[in-house]
Amino acid sequence: QEVLVESGGGLVQPGGSLRLSCAASGGRVLSANDMGWFRQIPGKARELVAQLTSRGTTTYADSVKGRFTVSRDDALNTMYLQMNSLKPEDTGVYLCNGHLVPISSWGRGTQVTVSA
Repeated sequence: QEVLVESGGGLVQPGGSLRLSCAASGGRVLSANDMGWFRQIPGKARELVAQLTSRGTTTYADSVKGRFTVSRDDALNTMYLQMNSLKPEDTGVYLCNGHLVPISSWGRGTQVTVSA
């Protein structure tokens, strides 16, 4: 069974940076799938913030363009989200999964809190 584990979140001041990781196990190769980083805020629908296709194409939500960068290490079967110039509105639980079709059940995600 495919398992996705997110990590790297934490508490950071506005303007700070974090690097999130999405590690895959169970046999599914991330590079063969269109993957996404999502943000979940209580009471709101899950939001796609960044996409990385199997071909390496990236797209971003307008709210994070120029600040977030999604990448992948195929040797480690891991996807990353580099988050710079963080803002309080970036606060939420960040999860990874297939972009349009989940490749795994949703994990716990990793909490990002941006606060002074």
